[in-house]
Amino acid sequence: MIGREREIRELNNLYEKNKAELVAIYGRRRVGKTYLVDETFAGRITFRHAALSPADEEARGLLHAQLEHFYNSLELYGMAKAEKPKNWLDAFLLLEKFLQKIDDGSRQVVFLDELPWLDTPQSGFMRAFEGFWNNWGCHRKNLMVIVCGSANSWILDNLINNHGGLYGRVTREIKLSPFNLHECEEYYKENDVVISRYDIVQSYMIFGGIPYYMGYVDAGKSFAQNVDEVFFAKKPRLQNEFDRLFDAVFVNPEAVKSIVRLLYTKNAGYTRREITEKLGISDGGRLSRNLNALIASDFITKYVPFGMSKREEHYKLIDPFCQFYLHFIGPQLQTNHKFWQQNTTEQTVVTWRGYAFENVCFNHIEQIKDALGIAGVITTSSAWSKREDDKNGLQIDLLLCRNDNVINMCEIKFYPGEFTVNKSYYNTILQRQETLAREVSRKMVVHNTLITTNGLKRNEYSGIFTNTVTMEDLFRESR
Repeated sequence: MIGREREIRELNNLYEKNKAELVAIYGRRRVGKTYLVDETFAGRITFRHAALSPADEEARGLLHAQLEHFYNSLELYGMAKAEKPKNWLDAFLLLEKFLQKIDDGSRQVVFLDELPWLDTPQSGFMRAFEGFWNNWGCHRKNLMVIVCGSANSWILDNLINNHGGLYGRVTREIKLSPFNLHECEEYYKENDVVISRYDIVQSYMIFGGIPYYMGYVDAGKSFAQNVDEVFFAKKPRLQNEFDRLFDAVFVNPEAVKSIVRLLYTKNAGYTRREITEKLGISDGGRLSRNLNALIASDFITKYVPFGMSKREEHYKLIDPFCQFYLHFIGPQLQTNHKFWQQNTTEQTVVTWRGYAFENVCFNHIEQIKDALGIAGVITTSSAWSKREDDKNGLQIDLLLCRNDNVINMCEIKFYPGEFTVNKSYYNTILQRQETLAREVSRKMVVHNTLITTNGLKRNEYSGIFTNTVTMEDLFRESR
């Protein structure tokens, strides 16, 4: 398995303990939650069940279908024929009896995949699951129940942050995030895909480190050909993926998609107040649940821009796949089936790469800090913009504010060769540095930092940058 060393180690440690464990694994759709459990516990799963998608059945018949499917899973794992359950209390009683009958004292692993899908309207699922764990499961020292799902709002509300019968019952929560660049490179190597780091970065800009999407890359084609096959062909493989991401896991997917579409329109993101005003929605619990679920799924992040108060927290879209889709696929029906191959040097793609590379850097702060030699320094990261007059404004791609009295003012440039600083750009950076220095404490020092693909070309103006971080640095392995 590529990556996931920490998660595998954590799961195996829990397996070895002599106590009941209720483990909740969550993360965005397609990130590899099911694969993680199946691979980690290959040959060690006592009972495994995957729920049916709510989209596959009419709501009226879904409870019956879920119960019958659960019963069938029990039979497949060796349960003797019994009366089929009429409700979830009956279903979990069958599971308890089955586990007791085959109990030989060794560890029993129960894996319930896509658990939120089992909680259909008026099904009584949560009441039955609470009874299963509180009255029986938590007293079985050799029982390890693993639940997972892509509906992160459900996982957070009903399990991890439950204030009812399951309060504090989850013994371990594991959030599974997309691959970083190092893991993307390992994934392609493992699958015999020969690809340059320059193209791996572009792959991350599009697929966002999601293994499922990366699996579509054909080793026999160029990266540009692969992009066309996946997104712009007559029958593109991920044609409806943007809608599927949200339709399958959110109760009100259109509301969530409207938030994502709005955040896409501004690279620095919006405050909660701005979101409510621009979308014309109320500022209440539903918005909180949607925002928290999007954060938990790594679609968005929350941060406080430099110089602002906690009340001005911004929500920023950081999911590369959504950004790519909304930039190139969402706005219009693309009829050119070789669009990417024929437009790799066109301005619309070049401009997109610039913004997309900023997002790559925002998702690899740990690697940037390591390259700067400040991995152990407490740091906050944010974007920053300041309007100096009615016409001119100042925008800084990334600020790393450190508690060792240094601020790294980062300029981010995606460039095919070495980046060259000319006189005009030198003066621009100098002006930004002077403006930022006026905004911070006098004890703070501003270090101009360039983050670019292929390094900095030395000339009479290149000294404006104190530090240079390259694409190679972004591939560093997480510590």
